[in-house]
Amino acid sequence: MADHIKVTKSEGTWSVRAGGAVLGETSDALELTEGDYTPVIYFPRGDIAMAFLDTSEKTSHCPHKGDASYYSVVTKSRTLKDAVWSYEDPKDGVSQIKGHLAFYPSDEITVEQL
Repeated sequence: MADHIKVTKSEGTWSVRAGGAVLGETSDALELTEGDYTPVIYFPRGDIAMAFLDTSEKTSHCPHKGDASYYSVVTKSRTLKDAVWSYEDPKDGVSQIKGHLAFYPSDEITVEQL
């Protein structure tokens, strides 16, 4: 793993909401910090209402984490394209994030500690 990436268990309970709906809540979130970037909260897939997510065709590659796949969030009023990502087979140094989802915070998606 690159020295500038750390994955730790995040304290407390976290929730993610979109379009007025709670997509998930967990006390098993992971926090990934990477250099000077804002820390990212990863939710266990089992704690997310996957019925709100549609698989996207988008993919990306990080030399430190591996290949990411994306999901769109389907709300009552619209679809938030490519708003969620996951590393299905992450590199060894960040293997803890396997089976977890991260959300792009925006005006329509809220990730917060309760």
